[in-house]
Amino acid sequence: MAANINPTVRRRRLGAELRRLRLASGLKSTEVAERLMVSQPKISHLENGRRTISPRDVRDLCALYGVTDSQVIDALMQMARESGQQGWWHAYGDIPQSVYIALETDATSLHTYESMVIPALLQTPAYAHTVIGETIPQLSVEEAGARLKVRLRRQYRIYDPACPLRLWVVLDESALRRVVGSPDVMREQLEHLTALGAEPHITVQVLPYTAGVHPGLSGQFSILRFADSSAAAAVYLERFTSDLYLDKPSDVQHYNVLHDHLQAQALSPDSSRDFITDVTKMYLDATSHP
Repeated sequence: MAANINPTVRRRRLGAELRRLRLASGLKSTEVAERLMVSQPKISHLENGRRTISPRDVRDLCALYGVTDSQVIDALMQMARESGQQGWWHAYGDIPQSVYIALETDATSLHTYESMVIPALLQTPAYAHTVIGETIPQLSVEEAGARLKVRLRRQYRIYDPACPLRLWVVLDESALRRVVGSPDVMREQLEHLTALGAEPHITVQVLPYTAGVHPGLSGQFSILRFADSSAAAAVYLERFTSDLYLDKPSDVQHYNVLHDHLQAQALSPDSSRDFITDVTKMYLDATSHP
């Protein structure tokens, strides 16, 4: 098992393999739960990679599914041991979105739509500091500092020289117009956005107000895809108190279609770059003539 594969992705892969073995055995998840005297939701969470699984659970499931190949059983039990390890983000304490960060770390591509703010992976330190401080009430200085460090550490993923994350962002015009911090912070942020948008693995498109009603009005979403075919694509919907993850093929396809429509309605990457440059000049004028 490659050392750079994080625990959450290990759980997803292990869960997918256990589900395949269950289906091959002809057993329903309710039958498995009954025979092992556990709840059906536990079996579902194990198969979806949403719960850590012990080597003992793997052994019991393999016995129930009629798996006799010792090499297969040993490999699955090893995956279970590795799934209990912690990712780099745990060093910063109890950080929200830890499941998403794990998926983002292992993803090969990320297609996202943002309507309100610049995506976290493309934020400058000053912009990120302001967003964290102003959107989360009663956050202590220490908690805010930890979240900022994690957000900036996540950005290493798009600078990975061996395998940078393929990032495709559709950004609503309101995210460019909303002043976060100050005009100077916004100028720096949009200059940074323009520079990143010129990278070959990063595409930035602006959805202008003139596009009118569009499929993104329901809110932010991200689609993550992985190199390993056993790790199914996932859709992430960020919410204030609890995030939502969708991995049913029909749900993922629905959001793929949404993102395709948003790309078609947005300005081209070149026109988007010109648009961002024009908005940047507005902030530059504001800082030059207070």
